[in-house]
Amino acid sequence: MNKLSMYPPSLEGSSVSLKREEIKEYFLNSYALFEKMFEVLRSDEIFFKKSEVSRHPMIFYFGHTATFYVNKLINMKIIQERINPEYESIFAVGVDEMSWDDVEESHYKWPSVDATREYRKKVKELVLNLIDTLPLNLPIAWESPMWIILMGIEHERIHLETSSVLHRQMPLEDIIQVADFKVCDYADAAPLNELVSIPKTSVKLGKSHPDFYYGWDNEYGSYAEDVAAFKTSKYLVSNAEYMEFVLDAGYTKEQYWSEEGKEFLKESCAKHPVFWTLQDGVYSYRTLTSLIEMPLSFPVDVNALEAEAFCKYKSEKEGIEYILPSEAEYEALCLFTKVDALVKNQDANLNFHYVSSTPVNTYDFNGVFDVVGNVWQHSRTLMHPFDGFKVHPGYDDFTVPTFDNKHAMIFGSSWASSGNLIMKKSRYAFRKHFYQHAGFRYAITNKNKEETMDIYETDELVAQYCEFQYGDTHFGVENFAIACARIASGFANNSKKALDLGCATGRATFELAKTFDEVEGIDFSARFVQVGAKLRNDGYVAFSSKEEGERVTQKRVSIEDLGYENLKDKVTFWQGDACNMKANFNTYDLIMATNLIDRLYQPRLFLDTVHERLNEDGILVITSPYTWQESSTDKEFWLGGYKDENGKDVKTLESLKTLLSDRFELVHVQDLDFVIKETARKYQHTISELSVWKKK
Repeated sequence: MNKLSMYPPSLEGSSVSLKREEIKEYFLNSYALFEKMFEVLRSDEIFFKKSEVSRHPMIFYFGHTATFYVNKLINMKIIQERINPEYESIFAVGVDEMSWDDVEESHYKWPSVDATREYRKKVKELVLNLIDTLPLNLPIAWESPMWIILMGIEHERIHLETSSVLHRQMPLEDIIQVADFKVCDYADAAPLNELVSIPKTSVKLGKSHPDFYYGWDNEYGSYAEDVAAFKTSKYLVSNAEYMEFVLDAGYTKEQYWSEEGKEFLKESCAKHPVFWTLQDGVYSYRTLTSLIEMPLSFPVDVNALEAEAFCKYKSEKEGIEYILPSEAEYEALCLFTKVDALVKNQDANLNFHYVSSTPVNTYDFNGVFDVVGNVWQHSRTLMHPFDGFKVHPGYDDFTVPTFDNKHAMIFGSSWASSGNLIMKKSRYAFRKHFYQHAGFRYAITNKNKEETMDIYETDELVAQYCEFQYGDTHFGVENFAIACARIASGFANNSKKALDLGCATGRATFELAKTFDEVEGIDFSARFVQVGAKLRNDGYVAFSSKEEGERVTQKRVSIEDLGYENLKDKVTFWQGDACNMKANFNTYDLIMATNLIDRLYQPRLFLDTVHERLNEDGILVITSPYTWQESSTDKEFWLGGYKDENGKDVKTLESLKTLLSDRFELVHVQDLDFVIKETARKYQHTISELSVWKKK
């Protein structure tokens, strides 16, 4: 086995001590391989460059995978103390071109590379200690604390691959060779592609708990489909096959490109694949660290838009409709070629067997080549949940933001894939213009392309909040978001900028924009943030309102229905941790923290610094029903709802007075009711206490 690579540990076993050692070895391998990938950067100065203007500089990714461990362990209350709160804020959230991604460079003060290396060492020590000491029962279930460790490892392996893509896009003068990274050194003439017939079959996708290996939340659940017979290409599309499209000026002919594809061409000015270089009329090929003579037999690396355009070009040329395979058709191909759940190095180009592609006719899977490995394969299927999908609470924004009709699925893994990425049941999706080490094979099928549709929010908690904020009112109780925004705005001394902290699905953020010039909505959960962002960007929210048992009513509310169409340019939404917000969230005239403090893991971390984010005469509004529970906040951090050492009742408002009195004056307190619908016949009627504090 390649010394760089390792296969993921199983979740099963008979010895806890041996399983700890297995996980430790896997963690150390992942950590070391990730750091080795950054050895290709010529000097520490290169860490502060971007290979893509829409991404963070390389230093972010170097620090991000380490902070992920800490942030998730804090979130799941496995640890209580941070290693470096500043780093764990600025390195927290990456970029997938979501509207809540923050790529404004002025918002980041990056640490030095050496400081980041030292931080990574501290995280490494923390994780190794936890692997040795966390409670562990076998098999490892996704409720287990050790699941979060495995989550961190698999997350780093994802970023190992995506970082290799970014490094491959860096200028060659910024890159050096790394001895352990071996490029395939043979490339014969490309084979002539042909079609292979795949018989009709029935496929079942998804998996259930327990499974043999770690999986992301989107892999669980079930989906069945009868797949009609279809044909697909024997080989991945090679550089030679794609060259015909390029030489025929395919990048300049709009008839081959979707509207999204035309926008990509406009923004990128692309004339050929990103890893091709044209000089003096000759095309060369960019590997991770070098420029080589064009290997015509290697698979072409393109994004999904380029793959779709090629299929239209080939369709026009041959009078046959070629399209990308679907997820179900890819599974049918795997069944036909007898692909195992985990393919090993000797059978495919993956797991850093090479640090480049290999010829498309190297790895034969029962008559079809590269069913797994070499490069990822684009599909026409947009990411969607299986029946029974549930979000893992430790990483609620891994999949849900991709249920947006904009993320197309990729299958089969690449030479840089390892861990969960090389599992047949893994499911990954990217924006169509994103680059991975990805290519495609084409298909002829009678099935229509997947159609986009409104995706109704079905996650029970998020859908419930959509109903709470955008649905009907009940029992004569005013909409809580509207009431909070109205009361808070009435106390504000200035109306330039407000923060809706714990904004949930964003209704109050829009309501505050009726008064304020600029309003930012922040929530810990991307699942919630994306609802407000969707209303702002797409003009509607759609959700399922539970009625009885499995019966639901699908509701759709437009921005015009709400009267917010002229407010959308005044609001922005961000994902953030109220206990550890980035420094750029400041200069507010109003901060409204709605039903938040009794859900924070350490509420004092928010209360001790909130004054720093307010302008002079700024107003802080706190609402909460004070529903303290240990599932959200360890009891030692509760602000009320218990007896002190003298047996005296401790109430939250009194604790707030103690904590805030040095910097705030309490100017108003009132009760404010709210009603949350659970079903058509069951409702939560709660009384929140609203307190208004003026900064001294």
